[in-house]
This record gives sequence, structure tokens and C-alpha cells, in this order.
Amino acid sequence: MSATISYLHRQGTVDVVIVNYRTGTLVIQCLESLEEDREQCPGLRVIVVDNASNDGSADLIDEIIRSRDWNWVTLMRSGENRGFGAGSNLGIAWALDRPDPADLIWLLNPDTRVIPGAGATLAGFMAAHPEAGIAGSALLDADGKPWPFAFRFPSLLGEIERGSRLGFVSRLLRDSATLRRMGDHCEKVDWVSGASFIIRRELLEDGMRFDEGYFLYYEETDFCLQARRKGWDCWYVPHAVVLHIAGQSTGITGKQMKLRRLPAYWFHSRRRYFLKNHGRLYGVLADFSWIAAHVLARFKQMVRRVADPDPPHLFQDFIRHASFLPRRR
Repeated sequence: MSATISYLHRQGTVDVVIVNYRTGTLVIQCLESLEEDREQCPGLRVIVVDNASNDGSADLIDEIIRSRDWNWVTLMRSGENRGFGAGSNLGIAWALDRPDPADLIWLLNPDTRVIPGAGATLAGFMAAHPEAGIAGSALLDADGKPWPFAFRFPSLLGEIERGSRLGFVSRLLRDSATLRRMGDHCEKVDWVSGASFIIRRELLEDGMRFDEGYFLYYEETDFCLQARRKGWDCWYVPHAVVLHIAGQSTGITGKQMKLRRLPAYWFHSRRRYFLKNHGRLYGVLADFSWIAAHVLARFKQMVRRVADPDPPHLFQDFIRHASFLPRRR
């Protein structure tokens, strides 16, 4: 922690972007946590982008902003829901058009609550590391237990490791696994969770935006890859901590939830990531890598007669959306 404290006095200014889709109560709780965080991060402002929720949550948020005189919060209403990346881009554009744009844009999921000091810690880290274009905080699960992970970029070997669910394969390919367990020190990584994701303004002024071809998932992975290609680093900053109640908007993640069938947009996003960044041949090989590993895992599961740990219809849906088939709309 001492290394963190040493750069807190060099904070930059922060604008927060929260994209809401039918999570009004959670957004208000996030704003309440940010109100406390502002004591250590002076000047922090928030833009809430409502992605056409049509459930009254935007009105609820607006009412709370007015009743509590939160003049540091702005509500923007989008006329349509074009996904997380598009909603984030609206908030980013609004923040950059201000007469006094902040040094940093901090994206927060609506189902997050900021532990006091997180904003100041991230801002201080970015001020002390000018080569960092992006940084992510540590996350806590809903029960308060640490979720100490960042990520490697998806790859052929990473798809084998992810699809196999076999201990010896995971040990053999541990340096290629997409999920990367982190320690207590700041480290350079490939990408960080979009639940708490801070971006340097200069990177955005260089033309970086989220690819709106992703409706949800893989957009932050793609963003970090494009930033890497422009020469910017991405860091994991464990001393900034945010509680994340995962899956409240989508219903497909989170430890306490019954696994649901993955939506088509998850498969579309995965396919888009590989084809866009590595070409069709690589995308097809990535698909076959996962399929081969998953078939092996299913065989092991049948032999041992253990319960299926996957979301319903995962294998069939994966095949339906594979890169070697025509794109489904």
C-alpha cells in the first residue's frame, strides 16, 4: 500500500460514465458510493447514460439526482439501446465536449459500488504512469470476497484451455489461459474487466472509441487490443477496489445465479473479436480449438457421470455461431 500512497497526491481529474439498462436502483447505490469517494477524489463528476430502459429507471435516477441536489451527476437519455460500447461512447463524447474535460474517463458498471479511495488511487496511478492508457481496479464479489483477476488476450491455446476444463491441460497452458490470477502488486496486463475501467483522455483524443459492432462482451477486450497496437499499456491496480454484483443486467453471470442459456450476442461478439483482429483462418482455428477441447471435456464428464457445468445448449449454440458457418443475424 505504501507504493500506492506515494502517488495519491498527483491525481488527475475524473469523469465517470455509467451505462444503465433497467438497473435504476443499482445505479443509485453506485452513485451513493461515488458521493463518498468524492471526498478523496475532488471534482469527480458522473454521466449516467440510460440505454432506452423504458422501465422507469431513468425517471427514478433523475428524481434522485434532483432531490439530493447531485449537481455533479448528469443524466443522458439515449433513444435506443445499441449496447454497452455505444452507450459508453455517448458518455465519453459528452465528457470530452465539456469546456473543462477531465484527465480520465472511468467506466463503471451500474452493478458496482466503489470502495472509498478507489477513484483517487486510480487517478494517482495514472498520473504516475504516463505510459498507461488504461487501468482496472481489483474487484470484490457480491459477498465481499476478492475476485483477483485480469486477462490475457484470447488465443488458440487459450481457447483450448478454456474449452477443456481438464486440470492437466490448464496446468500445461497456464501461461496462455485467458483468465489471469493477480497478486497484490500493480502489474501490466493485456486487458481488464469493463466493470471498472479507467481511460486516459489522450488515448480518447487519439480517436479511440469502443467498437459499436459489439452489443455486449468482448468490447473492452477489443478496446485494450487496439490501445496496445497504438502503443498504450494496460495495468491492473489492486489497491483500488470496487464491489461488483455481477450479471444484474444480463442474468448470465454471477455465482449465485442459475446458469442461463448464453444469448446470441455473446457468440456474435466472440466471433467478431477473432475475425476482426486475426482474420478468418485464425477465427476458424480458434473455433476448432475450443470444439476439440470441449468434446474431450464432455467425454470425461460422461465417463465420470458428473453434472454438466455449462450453460444450457452451449455446444449447439457455439456450433451455430461458429466462424466457419455463414454469419447468423
